[in-house]
Amino acid sequence: MAEPSKPESSGGCLGRLLVLMFLLVAGALGAAIFFVAKAQDLSVIGGHGPGAPNTPIRDMKVVLKASLDRGHVLNLTENELNQWLHRTLVSKQGGLLAEKVSLNRVWVRLLDGYAEVIMERAIMGKPFTVSMFLRIEQLQGLKGVETSVHLDGGPFHANLPRPPRGGRFGSLVVPQGFLILVLPAYEKLAELFIEEKTLAFEEMARIHIEKGKLVLNPREPADGLPGFSQPF
Repeated sequence: MAEPSKPESSGGCLGRLLVLMFLLVAGALGAAIFFVAKAQDLSVIGGHGPGAPNTPIRDMKVVLKASLDRGHVLNLTENELNQWLHRTLVSKQGGLLAEKVSLNRVWVRLLDGYAEVIMERAIMGKPFTVSMFLRIEQLQGLKGVETSVHLDGGPFHANLPRPPRGGRFGSLVVPQGFLILVLPAYEKLAELFIEEKTLAFEEMARIHIEKGKLVLNPREPADGLPGFSQPF
């Protein structure tokens, strides 16, 4: 007569569960490393590639000051910003910064409500990208419009508001907390454009980002009320 089968021990079940969890973690880590090493696609950004429109490169400080002095709206396209960044960054990396700043290009991708600032580097001849999402919130206060810059690109999902999307390492979108790894590089980059940053994001009354275009308006909103919020 056959002996009845013995129930599997709890230790065996726990061991299999731990092995399964280890395999899942290892697989997720491997997938993350793959997407981090894979540079994001830059071909769809305005101003990229030989086929990009060859628009005249304006002096950004001049056009920003003219907009503020004359009170007219300034529209800057993604293509125009990227061509200006390329020319200006090359000149500003020379001299003292030549040995401290090592990157191929800086790109700006303008999306619906936020921007993505991308640093393109080369590691062992292969492209490597990191990026940071920027969102601006404007509040109408007693002294005028107050502008705040948030380092995020909104939530990962409507039902998952926290943590917000911070940027991309390669092709992988990472939470906001991971930006601490790249923040020093972006702070050094911002130091190269202090005057332009002040004119565009501190002195302009209204700022709006839409797909492929940055709209800067120096005029205060006529119907603005305290507490009015206009995030973009």
